[in-house]
Amino acid sequence: MEILGYIAAIGIGLSLGLVGAGGSILTVPVLVYLFGIDPNLATAYSLVIIAATTSIGAFKNYQKQLVSFPVAFSFGLSSMLTVFLIRHFILPTIPDTLFSAQGLVLQKSTATMLVFALLMLVAAYFMIRAQSTTQKPTNAPASVLKLLLYGIGAGFITGFLGAGGGFVLIPALVLVVQLPMKKAVGTSLLIIALNSLVGIAGDWGHVQLDWLFAASLIALALLGLFIGVVLSAKLPDMLLKKYFGWFVFCMGLVVMLSELYNLLLK
Repeated sequence: MEILGYIAAIGIGLSLGLVGAGGSILTVPVLVYLFGIDPNLATAYSLVIIAATTSIGAFKNYQKQLVSFPVAFSFGLSSMLTVFLIRHFILPTIPDTLFSAQGLVLQKSTATMLVFALLMLVAAYFMIRAQSTTQKPTNAPASVLKLLLYGIGAGFITGFLGAGGGFVLIPALVLVVQLPMKKAVGTSLLIIALNSLVGIAGDWGHVQLDWLFAASLIALALLGLFIGVVLSAKLPDMLLKKYFGWFVFCMGLVVMLSELYNLLLK
């Protein structure tokens, strides 16, 4: 299964290069089901992989002047603070057994995967219904409260689940901050990279990682990323995102049904 895991690591980068935001949603399932890593530890590895891949993506968008640094730091402040608080103070205090009654035992690892499966279904929905990248922002004034709420929401996703949360960030950057779509994608990659780095800092002292293993996954994911970027220039963006969305939807269903089976019937 580990060989499949390393191949899938290339697929993680490939999907990120092809569809942009949302491509990293497969990282935790790959780590859990192909490498046999505990879900809670998998979220820590996921942060490292996402930090590396999105940093490269953000840099490439910066070279094209498609990153707004003022928006990234102002919008990302609430999400970065949320990520750090969750990873450093909240996650370490959550017990391994969340619920136990009449033979039903809900472990933290199972709850993590169930919530992650739900996240995959939501992310798939946004990718399937994705509109053209020519979508225009509205003229409605930006609300500070909305910015804070979107930032905190993205922080919760990254903090608890080790996922990027691009499907939350991009609509907010387009509709609330009123960035053009392509600039919103580039800016979201920088925010996700910063959130992931803050999450790694939050894990410091609580999580022990095999950094050689992490480096090997990063190298393979970056290889896939560069291949995906080359291929994406030759393929229709929205069609790719919709097909990938259906794939994520199916994977989310498989993860959810598998975890529910293990919880209720085993």
